[in-house]
Amino acid sequence: MEARDSTRRRRTPAAVLGAFALSLSVVAWAPQATAAPDDADLAGLSEAQLSSPEQPATGLPGVDEIRNSRNVKHLANLPKPAPFTASSTWTDLAFQDGYAFDGNYDGFVIYDVRNPRKPSVVSTVWCPGSQNDISVKDDLLFLSTDSSRSDNSCASTPLAATNKDAWEGIKIFDISDKKNPKYVAAVETKCGSHTHTLVPDKKGKNAYLYVSSYGPNDSFPDCKTPHDLISIVKVPLKDPASASVLSETVLFPDGGNPGRDGTIEQGYVRATSGCHDITVYPAKDLAAGACMGDGVLWDISDREKPRELSRVQDNVNFAFWHSATFNNEGTKVVFTDELGGGGAPTCNEKIGPTRGADGIYDITGRGDNRKLEFRSYYKISRTQGDTENCVAHNGSLLPVQGRDIMVQAWYQGGISIWDFTDSRNPKEIGWFERGPLPNGAGGGSWSAYYYNGYIFSSDMAKGLDVLDIRDPRTATAKLVRVGELNVQTQGSYRDLFPR
Repeated sequence: MEARDSTRRRRTPAAVLGAFALSLSVVAWAPQATAAPDDADLAGLSEAQLSSPEQPATGLPGVDEIRNSRNVKHLANLPKPAPFTASSTWTDLAFQDGYAFDGNYDGFVIYDVRNPRKPSVVSTVWCPGSQNDISVKDDLLFLSTDSSRSDNSCASTPLAATNKDAWEGIKIFDISDKKNPKYVAAVETKCGSHTHTLVPDKKGKNAYLYVSSYGPNDSFPDCKTPHDLISIVKVPLKDPASASVLSETVLFPDGGNPGRDGTIEQGYVRATSGCHDITVYPAKDLAAGACMGDGVLWDISDREKPRELSRVQDNVNFAFWHSATFNNEGTKVVFTDELGGGGAPTCNEKIGPTRGADGIYDITGRGDNRKLEFRSYYKISRTQGDTENCVAHNGSLLPVQGRDIMVQAWYQGGISIWDFTDSRNPKEIGWFERGPLPNGAGGGSWSAYYYNGYIFSSDMAKGLDVLDIRDPRTATAKLVRVGELNVQTQGSYRDLFPR
């Protein structure tokens, strides 16, 4: 999300995402034999009926009214716990061994989600520094700080972005005791850290963090033009306190997309000055960068030196390349366009179906000749109100064997589960949404991710939601269990599927 306040040039909600653990396990599950009693009313329904509204309704939902398709059930909601307040904006999620880690602008929360119907709060950590994009690796947790702070501590206060003493970057915590996380270290990075992507090395000794930041302005001491780079932070896993910036890698020596001025209604393109989000697929040695005006495919066989394979632009429909998701085979990338920065009502007839949407790209060719080739757009079809911020945002794959299906957050547009197996003909198969927030307030689902059989949503205003999709098209996903999940570090499900 892209927003602003008086202390910083950018306060952009985004998403962010991470890695599977080295040891993953599969649990036996037979969907036809273990259907829950609640599924009885779904028996014999067609695909169109499964995807249709559970209760016929007209017009927009009312305040706090929930609507969903027949195949999606809302299991639980946990409101924001103290010390956080209504103004603490919930952001991104990571998972590990039955725990969910949820960042917010004022810190993070650790939830026990081993019983998805009754999630509980394990601990809360107050550590302001928007947007606290989050990832986990073994006993370590990483937070991104992208607002100017007085120092690198959790007791820091806001500073003007023009202050030469302002601090921004990465914070590191020890989470070996989930009830008592401990601050370990911090690494300052140029332009701060809007998001970061955890990249394990091939020997398992280090974690690299690809730090995404953007928005250079020559009046800001820490973020001068040009800024067409990412900071790569190297974290020795046995000595995280010695983490440091390894390099500041220039990704766009030609300057990238120069952009185009305009409005949300007329269309615009943000100039490239860094990346908003990077998703890596370590098993494929690939990374996909959503970099403001550009979508990029990199070879990361050398983790310390990403190498460009293909770059694409869409100066007609894409305003702001925001995030990326590979399919499991590593042959497709879904890029999102965060038209309006996440704060605008773009899911309406005026904006239409091809802006503020997903762009689906096939990866064609081999080796250094691989290219990103556009196939189609996907956008939710349910018209949202003029007060509802709604645009494509963070999502993840469902581990469905033989198909490409993902769940995705759309802010106040809710949550969509959709199939892009046919790159040219994506279709929605399930959904969930709430009515507009009171008084035109912004909010909605920031991130919606599938983890060990359930969908977990970090709602900016409502806290943590847990959903269940009950559908023959996604039933095999419930066979797969992973230990650790950071969505922006995609693992392969191939070896986890039953044979």
